[in-house]
Amino acid sequence: MRVISGTARGRRLIPPKDRTVRPTSDRVKEALFSIIASQRGSLEGLSVLDLCAGTGSLGIEALSRGAGRALFVDAAKSSVALIDRNLSATGFSERSRVVQADCTAILPALAAKGELFDIAFADPPYSMGIAEKILTQVASHKLLNADGLLIIETEDHEELPKICENFHQTDRRVYGDTAITIFSNSI
Repeated sequence: MRVISGTARGRRLIPPKDRTVRPTSDRVKEALFSIIASQRGSLEGLSVLDLCAGTGSLGIEALSRGAGRALFVDAAKSSVALIDRNLSATGFSERSRVVQADCTAILPALAAKGELFDIAFADPPYSMGIAEKILTQVASHKLLNADGLLIIETEDHEELPKICENFHQTDRRVYGDTAITIFSNSI
């Protein structure tokens, strides 16, 4: 597990000791950021939300590629500590905030504070219905800026609605048993 591109390119991230954390593979991460680049162009200065962050690898990759700030959210204390260590190792701590919270419970609070993001990643536990809850809450609380992207990682057989409020599915790719579904809130 490593940072693929940008200022921290090649840096190894500390892997989880807990087998319940399932980091996004380098192959999937590389493909995902290629899709983001084709849809958004540069990540320079963008704000990123990494939900169910695990190791923080998706948000860290975005920071390495120029994102201006990132908020990492995970419910597990061990994951929060791991994200902090990986941010420190890559030098991105100052542009980041890490919060220990249930990813669906924190979304209304972020909206109440007026926080907005350009890209939101979500890699929730598979087959528990959390992915659809995240989609619904991010859309209903309007947490993304215009042309924002919500990227949800699920099992390959888990289907998400194609439209949810102002969000519509722009892409879905399957890599082995992992599916990446991308939603845009552009009109």
